[in-house]
Amino acid sequence: MPNLLRSLCGLCVCVTSLTLTGCSKEPPPPAKPVSLGSSAPIESTDPPAKTDDSATPAKVVETNSTVSAEVLLGSPEFTAGIPGDGALTAEQIQAWLENPENHAPLEIVLPMGLMAGSKQVQGIADNLMTRAKIELGRQLYFDTRLSADNTISCASCHDPAEGFAKHTQFGVGIKGQMGGRNSPVSYNRIVSGAQFWDGRAASLEAQAVGPIANPIEMGNTHEKAVETVANIAGYEMQFRVIFGDEGVTIDNIGRAIATFERAIVTGPAPYDYYEAVRPFLVMKPDDLASLKDDDAELYAKYEAAKAAADAHPMSTSAIRGRDLFFAERGGCTACHVGANLADEKFHNIGVGMDTEKPDLGRFEISKEEKDKGAFKTPTIRNVALSAPYMHDGSQKTLEEVVEHYNKGGVPNSHLSTKIKKLDLKPEEKADLVEFMKACTGEFPKIEQSRLPE
Repeated sequence: MPNLLRSLCGLCVCVTSLTLTGCSKEPPPPAKPVSLGSSAPIESTDPPAKTDDSATPAKVVETNSTVSAEVLLGSPEFTAGIPGDGALTAEQIQAWLENPENHAPLEIVLPMGLMAGSKQVQGIADNLMTRAKIELGRQLYFDTRLSADNTISCASCHDPAEGFAKHTQFGVGIKGQMGGRNSPVSYNRIVSGAQFWDGRAASLEAQAVGPIANPIEMGNTHEKAVETVANIAGYEMQFRVIFGDEGVTIDNIGRAIATFERAIVTGPAPYDYYEAVRPFLVMKPDDLASLKDDDAELYAKYEAAKAAADAHPMSTSAIRGRDLFFAERGGCTACHVGANLADEKFHNIGVGMDTEKPDLGRFEISKEEKDKGAFKTPTIRNVALSAPYMHDGSQKTLEEVVEHYNKGGVPNSHLSTKIKKLDLKPEEKADLVEFMKACTGEFPKIEQSRLPE
């Protein structure tokens, strides 16, 4: 029993040493002072500056000519912004860029729960994650100057205060124009491939620049956005140091924003703490009692897991909902699977298919008949924070979402075979809602107002 139990609970209980990093395809970090008047990327010829271990708990190792730091993604240090108050000055940005630590490629450890999806990480092999690039992306994400009339930013439709989505049925762009789809969430994108409800963007980088040129979103052109950013001294300086001779390009704007979005991950939820202790809870009382003497190390893991679960409890209703969610009868894991509780695939679940001219979703991209009315599976993590739901924002509450599945969706000729009538009892529907609420973890704290002058 102890050996089996170890294999079941090890991933949930422990933070492993598994790390993820990219390949170095960008200029090395600057070690010499950044010249405001220089147009050339800074070369790294001096050894990295010594860091204060008490202020930087991450392990630092040598990787070729750069410093590679192992870090827990979601830590607020990556999204807190350049230190200081008010608008970012050239001097503050320069001091930030002169620190080699801010250019070291980060070896990523995902938070508990999401960590199980480490092999699904997307994009960082071609787009290194560094503190400097995360910070540059943070600035751009909240900057309305990317839009044609200086009113819309990425955060306008993907607001941290609204679950990194928007509590409106459809996205709203410049001049109050309304789109035809609900704003999808912008967190946990590090484990997500194709983007948008229809998957038309093959990468997070492509997604990041799409809204800039969309006439009813930011209403700008890529050329004008690049010109605007390049004419802001604080941005020009950062792009030159981070991306070298390329400087400000639309591709590099996308790379910066995508890097910031990859840093937005959900922390452990009550569900994750429960999963960590669950292998012990299914043991017979006598076996659990004897574990204390038979395997003191494993018993200590049990005590730690139980203490964490007690501090972040799931209700009895949520636990029943969890069991139904993962049971064949509930059928939820036909689509909502894996660490992010989303299969990254496209399904027709009947939403909007009873209208005169339904949105055909993925079909418009793939042109495959099977994809008519199919949309990408959203994550269940933190879903309680991002109402309304579905690609058309037609369902305002989680209760409505559960009822949609309970009745077997809306019949149509392309309805997924995974959608079946459930005939749940009222209390079972309530339990599923409680489980989804128990999948809510903390977001990293993000500085929103400090942008380049």
